Amino acid sequence: MTDRLGARAAGEIGLRARTEWRDVLERLTRQDGDVYLELSGITFVDVAAASELAVAAQRLGAGRRIVVDRPPSSLRRALRIFWPDLTAIEVRG
Repeated sequence: MTDRLGARAAGEIGLRARTEWRDVLERLTRQDGDVYLELSGITFVDVAAASELAVAAQRLGAGRRIVVDRPPSSLRRALRIFWPDLTAIEVRG
């Protein structure tokens, strides 16, 4: 993304893409400011990848967040079930 700190992804985030997903999250969360993930092109996120997102959000400093724009229902469900009180992740759209 050129206008803010973040990334746009497409496809599925599962076993085959997990290392790349983890690397992107680590790289983005090391920088200052909120992190934006545009996920409208993602069709599925497995629970392990959702866990990577939650861990990345938990590493953020106070007042920072990860904004997830238009995630697939599988990610929404995982966040709602396993991390319902994780305020460092904001889901939009």
